[in-house]
Amino acid sequence: MIHYTLTCDQDHQFDSWFRSSEAYETLRDAGQVACVTCGSTRVRRSPMAPSIAKGGADDAAPALSQAPDTQARQALAALRRHVEDNSAYVGPAFASQARAMHDGTAPERAIHGEAGPEEAKALIEDGIPVAPLPFVPKRKTN
Repeated sequence: MIHYTLTCDQDHQFDSWFRSSEAYETLRDAGQVACVTCGSTRVRRSPMAPSIAKGGADDAAPALSQAPDTQARQALAALRRHVEDNSAYVGPAFASQARAMHDGTAPERAIHGEAGPEEAKALIEDGIPVAPLPFVPKRKTN
């Protein structure tokens, strides 16, 4: 995973994690990276200093779930609760469900789920309204 600080065309800064530099570029080019403040999809990587561990477990950066609450993090948590409370989770079937609703073969309803970059790009190219959600995946516990 790679952490980027991003800046939109309105000069809002926000952070996000990506599987790789190539994954970031693919998502950005598909319009799937959006500013958490204004929703703009015209984003760029901001200059960043590398984070270098000094060694030892005590020097490691805190896990994202342990990071201090910030106004932005609280707003994202509220957004997540709103989306989860007001839409159905369809998991990896998101692209097919969104397409079926757009085509009129399934009843329209609010949904959220998962779509790969190619699926998302195809939906956008076909004029199907979708938007990326700036959520950090929940950790699974046993």
